[in-house]
Amino acid sequence: MKKNWGDQAMMIFIYLLLITLAFLTFYPFWNSLVISFNSGRDTVTGGITFWPREFTLENYQIVFQDQRLMNAFFISVLRTVIGTFSSIMLTAMAAYGMSKRELIGRKFITIFFILTMFFSGGLIPTFLVVRSLGLMDSFWVMIIPGLISVWNMIIFRTFFQQLPKGLEDSAKIDGCGYWGTFFRIILPLSGPVIATLSLFTAVGHWNDWFMPSIYITSDHLIPLQTFLQRVLNSNTVSSQMSQIDSGSAARLAEMTGVTGKSLSMAIMMVATLPIVMVYPFVQKYFVKGVLIGSLKD
Repeated sequence: MKKNWGDQAMMIFIYLLLITLAFLTFYPFWNSLVISFNSGRDTVTGGITFWPREFTLENYQIVFQDQRLMNAFFISVLRTVIGTFSSIMLTAMAAYGMSKRELIGRKFITIFFILTMFFSGGLIPTFLVVRSLGLMDSFWVMIIPGLISVWNMIIFRTFFQQLPKGLEDSAKIDGCGYWGTFFRIILPLSGPVIATLSLFTAVGHWNDWFMPSIYITSDHLIPLQTFLQRVLNSNTVSSQMSQIDSGSAARLAEMTGVTGKSLSMAIMMVATLPIVMVYPFVQKYFVKGVLIGSLKD
């Protein structure tokens, strides 16, 4: 059927609107990338938009010479990997149990879980609980409090309830218990949901800077985003790089093109690009994984 001029005008308007929104969303990231590759002294004069005016790698040379940042990067990677794996596994286990109608007290447990989505103890009670558990200034304070996600559990549970019951009945006939059925049948069939929720969980761990800023005081346990937050709050290069080794400090003194803003943009790119590069590998699971887990209650 041939479209009339009104439909064509509407489609043109929609495409222009989407292109504009995409540009407004992507441009700040691109501009930060451009500034990170531009001489800091030149950036101060303004006018840096789409391309570096004075290309330089000095900002990244300083960043990668800072042992504190490399240690923060390692902590973030370790936290993301361990936190995502443990959270997804425990959440899936809880959801599998909640999907069984024969579970005693199933409704009460469900209400108990859901209430935690709407009500929390607040920052101070949480701080007191963390301190009483001996998790202060510990790597595990970034892992244990977020092991179970109720929202992810609901998505998992809904997906498990949609699986054919005959699969589990066949497994029981073959001698599989609940554990064997879960690990040998349920998890392999849950690939799209696991991939989608794993990405969301990983992004949450990678981007979290607030919790470490409260519970961690040791510099060697600070993750990358908390380190970046401190950098962005710094006003000068000297305040940011006051603790780097003497060789890097001497190198910094030789680099007249490095400024606080250009250095901050370089660190921001180092903190952002790793998690951004993960998206293309799991993008195909987004729609399928979320929709499969949310078709019915």
